[in-house]
Amino acid sequence: MEGHSAIVTDYERLIVQKSGGIGWLILNRPEAGNAFDALMLDELEHAWADLEADPDVRVIVNTANGKAFCTGMDVVQVARDRDAMRKHSRRTRDAELKISSWHCDVWKPVIAAVNGVCAGGGLHLVADADIVIAAECASFVDPHVSVGQAVAYEAITLLRKSPMEGITRMALSGRGERISAQRAYELGIVSEVVAQDRLRTAAGTLAAAIATNCPTAMRVTKQALWRSLEVGLTQARREAAEAIRRMGSSEVS
Repeated sequence: MEGHSAIVTDYERLIVQKSGGIGWLILNRPEAGNAFDALMLDELEHAWADLEADPDVRVIVNTANGKAFCTGMDVVQVARDRDAMRKHSRRTRDAELKISSWHCDVWKPVIAAVNGVCAGGGLHLVADADIVIAAECASFVDPHVSVGQAVAYEAITLLRKSPMEGITRMALSGRGERISAQRAYELGIVSEVVAQDRLRTAAGTLAAAIATNCPTAMRVTKQALWRSLEVGLTQARREAAEAIRRMGSSEVS
């Protein structure tokens, strides 16, 4: 994060920094494994919206401080806040979560830089990122079935990255098995594994390269690729062709 930078100071659970076309969204609750509490959930929704709306930000890197990337929901803390519990329960029921970039309609490129364990709800941030880089010490686990909860959102979205058997094994194993960074690479969940002390440098280097590209072209490309997961191949190609045609007939920046 070299050069001129601006730190957004409106957050308690996050650090948001903007520099050289890159927006850094850093989970900053290391003493609790960067688990989601009510305040962090609210701040994530606002931070994603801010980074998406800022024209000076062309790419977003999501990482965390401390030894863990994100250990999921802090159910004890959220349960103490009745309003927060009702809000989260309603959003889960209605498929209206606001945790990840995809949940918050972010169409800028998003890189997840996983610095440690990623568990449970933290997998939203990995599943919904466009590119994932992991430190060698990173690991992935989904404990939902071990505490009597069904695995749904995170595992379903991970299937766009990885063969079904690997994700099913993780989902059904619960706490009984963790996926190492190397195994996650083999399964296609992450695209690069680096030494812990090189993680942010690697993510920043990739982000800097991406930031040199045309924002409109990247947005249209990302929308087309994600759209292809929801419609058939023929329809996806037709919609992509129309998007390309619209870009060709307008001034692009």
